[in-house]
Amino acid sequence: MAEIQEQLEIKFRLHDGSDIGPRKYSPATSVATLKESLLAQWPKEKEDGPRTVNDLKLINAGRILENNRTLGECKSPLCDATGGVTTMHVVVRPPSLEKGAEKKASNQRKESNCGCVIL
Repeated sequence: MAEIQEQLEIKFRLHDGSDIGPRKYSPATSVATLKESLLAQWPKEKEDGPRTVNDLKLINAGRILENNRTLGECKSPLCDATGGVTTMHVVVRPPSLEKGAEKKASNQRKESNCGCVIL
């Protein structure tokens, strides 16, 4: 029974305001494992979802959680005070290949618009 009390109840708030969860996790769960669980629960109908754990950032109490830390290490005093469901915000990094191509195209346009004259 003590094990149940030690569980952290977490829900994930997505960028569109919808939630995944809440589900219970052990304080010994790593942030990387938490992200893997989130990937498995991600709604398939949502466009631009994350492809890998590295595409996700979890924010709790204004801090970005590091993959190598456990939930127990990342727990904020606010979580202890409320004793209810902890809401973590999820940030999904957009695909980097498309972004890199846009930057290259933008830089090429800037270089081609040069109006310099050397005499």
